[in-house]
Amino acid sequence: MPQKFSYSRIFLLGFGFFGVSVIWGVYNAFVPIFLADKFHLSPIFIGFFMTLDNIAALFIQPPVGAWSDQLRTRIGRRMPFILIGAPLGALAFGIIPFAAVLPLFVACTSTLLLSMAMWRTPVVALMPDITPSDKRSQANGIINFMGGIGAIISFLGGSALYKMNPAFPFWMGSALVIAAAVLVFIFIKEPRDYGDSEKQPGMLESLKEVLADKDKSALRLLLAIFFWFLGYTAIEAFFTLYAKNHLGLNEADGSRLLGHLSLTFVLFALLAGVIGARIGRKATISIGIVLMGSLLAGMYFTPVATLTTVLGKAPVLGTIPVISLFLMAAGVAWSLININSLPMVVDMTNTARIGTYTGLYYLFSTLSAIAGPNLNGILIELTGNNYNSVMLVSPIFMAIALWLMLGVKRGEANPAG
Repeated sequence: MPQKFSYSRIFLLGFGFFGVSVIWGVYNAFVPIFLADKFHLSPIFIGFFMTLDNIAALFIQPPVGAWSDQLRTRIGRRMPFILIGAPLGALAFGIIPFAAVLPLFVACTSTLLLSMAMWRTPVVALMPDITPSDKRSQANGIINFMGGIGAIISFLGGSALYKMNPAFPFWMGSALVIAAAVLVFIFIKEPRDYGDSEKQPGMLESLKEVLADKDKSALRLLLAIFFWFLGYTAIEAFFTLYAKNHLGLNEADGSRLLGHLSLTFVLFALLAGVIGARIGRKATISIGIVLMGSLLAGMYFTPVATLTTVLGKAPVLGTIPVISLFLMAAGVAWSLININSLPMVVDMTNTARIGTYTGLYYLFSTLSAIAGPNLNGILIELTGNNYNSVMLVSPIFMAIALWLMLGVKRGEANPAG
């Protein structure tokens, strides 16, 4: 059974997700700029390149999750992956800005992608490992709160550092991910009760089980995850280029605007977990989907002159244009969706298979993250490099996700733990 719930222990575990978020925030903000300005790649190739991390994750994260369920070591079943993957990823990430030729750049990013894929599922699976069912939405809120802080640091701090030297945000990410992994290793002790001691079905067997389930709740939820990530990650991968080419802003300002979204995500993450526990995860996610789809459609139809109209300035946030209001509200919507989705997935299985079902969660979100940038890269090219077109299709994907969620009947908190 999970250990007694402890907010302080969950906050400490959140440093693992903090490290992951710092790396990907810097990666998503500045790697597209390197690809466009240093290596002169077209939007289609940039879209493909930005899915390589997800292609690596697709083949590594789900089986690693299942493997970690079966692994038994003196330091636990999740920790070995963290202690190997985090340092390798940090080293490769710090070298990326110095890659002057594309093959070296690809070698550095490939090493990063493989190592990060190795430890993400185990570190996320630790949350339900040490948390009873009825506290998992709140715990996931804390985890994502910490991840959001990492994203803010990567976008806002990365933006300031990038202006000093393009390598500085990457060095910051490397240092913070090492520190995060060390903190998790020192302060988080894995439970020794792994549930059913008999050999559990692996990832493929569990996927077949989901497909054969008469209820179809798990399948509908996983497909909904695919579609809402399709709408969200496609925009995230192209946002700095959208800001530069559609809004007429510079790269650093594009990164800073993403920080505005991350800020409200962080501020609302804890509350989103509480709301999920109070009114139900399904209802909370559905509200978030409707809000997110409406905001993305609003960004598409609002004129550039209006979106870039400056409303004022604020400490840390800097200049606040109208589009910041859309992005801040989108951060609230994304917290309602994202905070409650993983707890729904893992509460469709038992303790012994948490890593496997966490892997299924990442399987579908990763497939989506591969498809999204590629679809939008093609769309941008077909519309004559109109980067605003990425805001047109995302509400459609959100509508499909909402329809799928309406048929989900399981995944709410289990008071029994």
